[in-house]
Order: sequence, then C-alpha cells, then structure tokens
Amino acid sequence: MSAPDGRRLGEALRAVAAPVVASAVALAGLSAWVASGNAGVPARIDVVAGSVYLPYGELRHTSAMFVVSNAGDVDDRLIAVTSPAAGDRGATLARHRATAGGGAAFKEVVGSAVVPARGSLEMDVHGVTVLLTAPDGWEPGDTVPFTLHFEDSGRVETEAIVVLPGGRR
Repeated sequence: MSAPDGRRLGEALRAVAAPVVASAVALAGLSAWVASGNAGVPARIDVVAGSVYLPYGELRHTSAMFVVSNAGDVDDRLIAVTSPAAGDRGATLARHRATAGGGAAFKEVVGSAVVPARGSLEMDVHGVTVLLTAPDGWEPGDTVPFTLHFEDSGRVETEAIVVLPGGRR
C-alpha cells in the first residue's frame, strides 16, 4: 500500500471539513440558544393551596378549589382530579358559565384547564372548580386527599382543607 499523495489528502480534508464545520456551527447556535434561556424549562407544577366547601344542609354536592402554580417555561394542562372522598360520582372539572341573558348561571363540565407557563391556575366558584359529592361528617378544618392529574407533569398528591362556603384556605 502506498502513501497518499497530496491531492488525495486535500480531497479527503475538504470532504471532512464541511460536516465538521456544519456541526460546530449548529453546536454553537444551540449553546447560545440554551445559554439565553430560550431552550425552556418543562412545566414545574406545585399545588400551593386547596380548599373544599363544607356542604350546606341536606345537599351533598360541593366544590373544591386549588391554587396551582407552574414555574416552568411551558404550559401544562390539568386533565382530571380524583379523590377517595368524592363518592360514587367522583370528581369533575367544571367552569362557571352564565346564560346568554345573564339571568342565570350554571356549571359546565370541562375536560381540562390550562396552567400557564410562569403563572398559575387559581380556581374559584366563578371560574374553574372541582365538583364532587361529599360524604357525611365533614367538619371545618378537616383535610381531604386529592390527586391532580396533569397532561405533562403527571400526578400530584395534595389535600384540601374543609372550609365554610365563601371561605378559603
């Protein structure tokens, strides 16, 4: 086998140079993108507070509300809420709606609720809530376990404090 001549060596170096330079430029661009913070941080969900209204009178239907924060750079979506205390009907995400004339209001079942990037979802009776049927025996101050299910962040175990209607944790 003979030693490569100068012409062959030059051709080989030129053939290798293009992909090496392209890779270096791409790596430098990606590094700058990450360093500038544009690469993004996935959703980081935290349930800050939870409360559930003590049912009134003979009615057992009630609402639970949570403050859910997202410290990440991308939105996440609350897709379900479960609780062993929710009775046979389970827990349902709903949103407050008014009729066209504004003379009446109702709860509309929704499939999910957005938790915005670098923001929060603050549930209340005039927006998104969790509807459930409460068992007998709850007292103000009791804690009720819940699991919030997120599209990207998975399950988050939390609890809500039983409060009188109109109260918050």
